[in-house]
Amino acid sequence: MKHYILPILILLLFSCSENEDATKTTKIKLALKKEKTSNKVTGTSLVILGTIQDAGSPQIGCIKNCCKDLFLNPDNNRKVVSLGLIDTENQKKYIFEATPDFITQTKFLKNYCDFKTAETPDGIFLTHAHIGHYTGLMHLGKEAMNADSVLVYVMPKMKTFLEQNGPWSQLVTNENILLKGINNAFQIKLTPTLTILPFIVPHRDEYSETVGYKIVGPNKSALFIPDIDKWNKWNKKIIEEISNVDYAFIDATFFDAKELNNRNMADIPHPFIIESMNLFNDIPKSDKNKIYFIHFNHTNPVIDINSEQAKKVIENGYNIAQINDIFKL
Repeated sequence: MKHYILPILILLLFSCSENEDATKTTKIKLALKKEKTSNKVTGTSLVILGTIQDAGSPQIGCIKNCCKDLFLNPDNNRKVVSLGLIDTENQKKYIFEATPDFITQTKFLKNYCDFKTAETPDGIFLTHAHIGHYTGLMHLGKEAMNADSVLVYVMPKMKTFLEQNGPWSQLVTNENILLKGINNAFQIKLTPTLTILPFIVPHRDEYSETVGYKIVGPNKSALFIPDIDKWNKWNKKIIEEISNVDYAFIDATFFDAKELNNRNMADIPHPFIIESMNLFNDIPKSDKNKIYFIHFNHTNPVIDINSEQAKKVIENGYNIAQINDIFKL
């Protein structure tokens, strides 16, 4: 009998050791995850709060490989495209887009601040009236937070759309939100060191204009263009615009035309990543490095940073925006 005791004890020791190692690894991963989402921002910075196209990932009704496992095992990092903007010196925070993930994104934005601040942003900047970019406003209404006078920066058609169509008009009537009109190419001075410049871009404007934003901090600046039709439809030259900023977060809804086999791509004419890379092929490496592709359809393979397509983007000198990334301005 004694001959069996030693091997059993050894097996138990190895088993315990393996379990302890697994537990330690899990704890380390959780600690790193917690640390990443609880970092405090200093100075003036942008924070990536979401990178996915309007309808999220997984997308409703999707039976493709890109979605099937996500219904049972959601990826909490797959949030709809949004930027947070924090100015610690002046103790202000702003958010770009009110997405379907607005609840968690506003909380994360608050948690990044190293100063005492309210649950709601000091201002919300909307780009247009497609579902991923404004419908999060519903959480400010009386059925939810019943917020008090949250500033929402909007272009003229967007302002009219919110004022004249329910349930958004109720937010205005109840003063849950206060609409602050902005105009194409007119600067908004948010703080002594923070300026926003909205600009019209071509897109499917069924209910409102579509705008991009130039965000200018005390030392650096950024472009934010999550939605646009093909680059050649814009009255500006995207290459020139990129050369004039330090970061460019630009529309990368689709990697190429092969992703959708059930939709007419002419109806959703975003610039494919492969088209953008071809257009930017001859620009300086320093300008390529400014580019962060963002706003990924659930079918876009670059969501998986280890995919061949993602590797191709990175090898060519570009970046793929990742949630919780922080950029100093």
